[in-house]
Amino acid sequence: QVQLVESGGGLVQAGGSLRLTCVASGRTFSGAFMGWFRQAPGKEREFVGTVSLDGITTYYANSVKGRFTISRDNAKYTVSLQMNRLKPDDTAVYYCAPVLYRAGSWLPDRDKFDYWGQGTQVTVSS
Repeated sequence: QVQLVESGGGLVQAGGSLRLTCVASGRTFSGAFMGWFRQAPGKEREFVGTVSLDGITTYYANSVKGRFTISRDNAKYTVSLQMNRLKPDDTAVYYCAPVLYRAGSWLPDRDKFDYWGQGTQVTVSS
């Protein structure tokens, strides 16, 4: 069963905007903080941000704070990432996942999904 499907990536110039969307299965989405991660070539996957179950509280990595906004639609099992003022350093494959907070970090909650989605490529040109 496909649990996480990301879309919305593309090629954009620095300073531009993109909106990513992730559709999750009910089991993966329900009762979970949902988050976004990204992985640039040659680097480890890193946390981008997360949104609480009720969609009110959000947390972001310092590198994207003030530029990115996460939201969720609980009726549609979707989580979105609005990315503004994009920079070349934002270039990466973006993934969504349920998350949990442990030992001072936001981590993917592997109890709620079996494998990552295919991700969506975001490329920001300078």
